[in-house]
Amino acid sequence: MIICIAGPYSAETEEQRVKNLEVLNQAAAAVLSKGHTPVVGVNAALPVLEFYKGDRYEAIMRISMAVTGVCDAVLLLAESPGANKERDRIVSAGKPVFFSLDEITEQKDN
Repeated sequence: MIICIAGPYSAETEEQRVKNLEVLNQAAAAVLSKGHTPVVGVNAALPVLEFYKGDRYEAIMRISMAVTGVCDAVLLLAESPGANKERDRIVSAGKPVFFSLDEITEQKDN
């Protein structure tokens, strides 16, 4: 399965954004260890933002939502406005929402 990793990224300080991204990427590594393909939308957006002059949040969400659209499920680590949008997109497509790593079964064959 391709699993979107959703949780807070935005924060008032750069230090907190770094910590939030670390939490997302640690969960992604755990999902990968279970044999699934993790996707973190903000990881797709951040390199683009180095060159983009528009609204950062809007750009992150546009890219994150596009990435979420190809996912088979979402792992919701914690709620935030953006994470909730990703979750809602998955729910509207009738796909599963996981709330912990324990809910995700190991996949032996990729």
